[in-house]
Amino acid sequence: MAIEPGISNIQCRIYQPPKSSMQSGRAKTHSWVLEYEPETARHPEPLMGWTASGDTLNQVRIGFPTKEEAIAFAEREGFGYSVEEPKPHRVRPRSYADNFRYIPPKPAAAG
Repeated sequence: MAIEPGISNIQCRIYQPPKSSMQSGRAKTHSWVLEYEPETARHPEPLMGWTASGDTLNQVRIGFPTKEEAIAFAEREGFGYSVEEPKPHRVRPRSYADNFRYIPPKPAAAG
């Protein structure tokens, strides 16, 4: 069920997730994710003290194989969206010998 364009005020962001710090490879970082922006602020729940929100869309993350498909979905549903481009991945060539290389200390600044 599609919402008419322009009626919804739902905002979302489209991005490529970064690699987990627990992995050395770049697997699962080539897909795109559409995530809804929170509409209400989070606050501590009075009974348990947990962080709560009245907005259930915070929990929804939709994956897409390409950026264009994620944008097409947001436009088809009438959502406002922002696209965050991924940072370029730099590979620094290193060798095992670099672990044992002597780097002389920098001289202290005279002051």
